Amino acid sequence: MSVSREDIKKIARLAQLHIEEEQYDQYMRQLNAILGYMEKLNALDTNDVTPLMHSQELQNVMREDTVRRSLTQEEALKNAPGAGNGFFRVPKVVKR
Repeated sequence: MSVSREDIKKIARLAQLHIEEEQYDQYMRQLNAILGYMEKLNALDTNDVTPLMHSQELQNVMREDTVRRSLTQEEALKNAPGAGNGFFRVPKVVKR
């Protein structure tokens, strides 16, 4: 199967794309190259190939979900440059 100039015009119209007249030949070559590659792939015998979700067999490495002691409010605010009423104090960044 090959793509013609009329096919490119139809695709451009359906996709609502404006293509300059001198670009049609470039798009024809590119789409025909893609279709040629797809024909090569279709010619391959894949009957004995196991379907894959990913190209590499990877597994997630996860740590155990264990309960650990967290920082208290005082410990979290201890090294803060500014704190007040139990919160971090930061410069105002929103102007009205």
